[in-house]
Amino acid sequence: MAESESRPTFLETLAVRPVVFDGAMGTMLYEQGYFINRAFDEANLVKPDTVRKIHEAHKNAGAEVIETNTFSANRFLLARYGVDDKVVEINRAGARLAREAAGSDAWVAGAVGPTGEGLGVMPEYKQRDVRLAYEEQVTALVEEGVDILLLETFQHLREMRIAVEVARGLFKGPLMAQMSFQEDGHLLDGTAPLRVADLLVAWGADVIGVNCCEGPAIVHDVAAEMVKAGHPVSAMPNAGRPRRLDQRTLYMATAEYFGVFAKRMLKSGVRVVGGCCGTRPEHVAAVAAAVRMVGGGPARVQVSGARSQPATISVEGVTPVPTEEKSQLASKVMRVWQERLGCGARAQAPSGPDDFVVSVEVNPAPGLSTAKPMKAARMLKAAGIDVINIADGPRAAVRMSNTALALTMQKELDTEVILHVCCRDRNLLGLQSEILGAHVLGLKNLVVITGDPPKMGDYPKATAVFDLDSIELLKLVEGLNHGIDPAGKMVGEATSFFLATGAEPGAFDYEREVNRLEMKVKAGAEMVMTQPVYDAAVVERFLDSTRSLGVPVLLGICPLVSHRNAEFLHNEVPGMSVPEGIRSRMERAGAGASGVAEGVAIAREMVAAFSDRVVGCYVMPQLGRYGTAVDVLQPVGYEPGGAP
Repeated sequence: MAESESRPTFLETLAVRPVVFDGAMGTMLYEQGYFINRAFDEANLVKPDTVRKIHEAHKNAGAEVIETNTFSANRFLLARYGVDDKVVEINRAGARLAREAAGSDAWVAGAVGPTGEGLGVMPEYKQRDVRLAYEEQVTALVEEGVDILLLETFQHLREMRIAVEVARGLFKGPLMAQMSFQEDGHLLDGTAPLRVADLLVAWGADVIGVNCCEGPAIVHDVAAEMVKAGHPVSAMPNAGRPRRLDQRTLYMATAEYFGVFAKRMLKSGVRVVGGCCGTRPEHVAAVAAAVRMVGGGPARVQVSGARSQPATISVEGVTPVPTEEKSQLASKVMRVWQERLGCGARAQAPSGPDDFVVSVEVNPAPGLSTAKPMKAARMLKAAGIDVINIADGPRAAVRMSNTALALTMQKELDTEVILHVCCRDRNLLGLQSEILGAHVLGLKNLVVITGDPPKMGDYPKATAVFDLDSIELLKLVEGLNHGIDPAGKMVGEATSFFLATGAEPGAFDYEREVNRLEMKVKAGAEMVMTQPVYDAAVVERFLDSTRSLGVPVLLGICPLVSHRNAEFLHNEVPGMSVPEGIRSRMERAGAGASGVAEGVAIAREMVAAFSDRVVGCYVMPQLGRYGTAVDVLQPVGYEPGGAP
């Protein structure tokens, strides 16, 4: 990707979002019949079309950086195949082929690997020879115009230092240095990841990282340690441990599994994710999908929202609707926020339902019938619940449209609803259509979320779209609230959506979660609805650190129903953490009614602890036990008003 004044550089891009690297070259050359008795790098000269097509396949799968097919194109390794006289020719051809495939919208990384001469103590004469070999290879790549130099799969610090010194002396652009660690998470000499990270930075690397190893799990653990050094980290694992089947070497990690760990790496702070041995375009596609979901990746559509415009923004003839006038829910939220809480400070506890806002989640049942959710909503309305919350394909499960159920509830029960809108299943055009349609139908309350990936649901091979994430979607809707469409055009009429968003107080990368929440508020979020929390200290920290954002909070409450339920949420639901003390209480309570009662008691304790700091609660009953929502809220003044 040729840098220009208008396009961010590779390092500038890393500062704002993660970047996707490509996958394996040798694996795919081998599968396409390239004989292993020849140097894979020589394919740049003898099979250039094949090399180019492999590069293109990775790029089409979502790779933003194409590595040259030059990993072992140094004089030592090429000599094993009798082509060490073609070092310069092979490297320059590799850079040209990568550039042709990358085009103008991807970067080219010149790949440089170890010489194979770095084992044990390297004598002075050998160090000189290794240095000359790197000078020869790096000079060829730099002269051919690579955007990045990537030193990868090094196992010995002595050899890596020589390579970094040579690269930094010949190349002023971005320099990446990756090492391969053992199964115990250390180098062969026992050096720990954090120490390796510090050394690589001190020697001159811009991006540090880990590649190869025996699969995503080890790479994730090492990369997470390297992140602590405070510099951009890259992670490029193998597709698991190779297995021999007949005469073939196969890598067993599926693309789905690869995508799971890509998401974990991104959440731990890794900025570059790609693939090493055994990874194919489908693995790259899984990484790209994870980046789109977690980190605002390459295919993410950028939306210009009203909040990013000057505060005096206006469209002739259009007056944005004040928050408190957008819906009954918005009116009550803002009144409670201003009167009881003083807009964020700890104030007085609620005196009753009139100054405590409650949303209860009721989702579509499988199939075509609305009978069960309608029965639950009718009971909740009779109990005085303010709004019914309807998720948008939670856990990536297939259900009827939440818009259809919301409209049915609104018409038949005359109750207010709040719709989840997630970015997973619709592209930019589809999201706009859905949102505009909801407004026409009178559905004015939205919870904007990114959404769970399809792998969690019934159809793991379904395509995840993620044109937008929750921040970009908030910008889109906030723009519509000011009469501006995503393209920046004045549409002459404003919507009046009340916008809520989600937050995870117990997030693994808490700093990132709070930073993203701040971005959501700037993008247009007017209320925060948290994930369920069972630890009072976690809630206290979250409310303290987000008070300055100046938005009301609904505290997420999910009443436990049994010990087994508590263990499931703690161990198998992403983003959920149930402290050991709570799980022990549920275990002592036993199953059945006593377990449900204990779950309600725990939930009541959380409400009581923080009712003077939040405008209300967002209750998520489990297993169809909607009556527990009212039971939890009885101390606040809500009373059963119908059959449970």
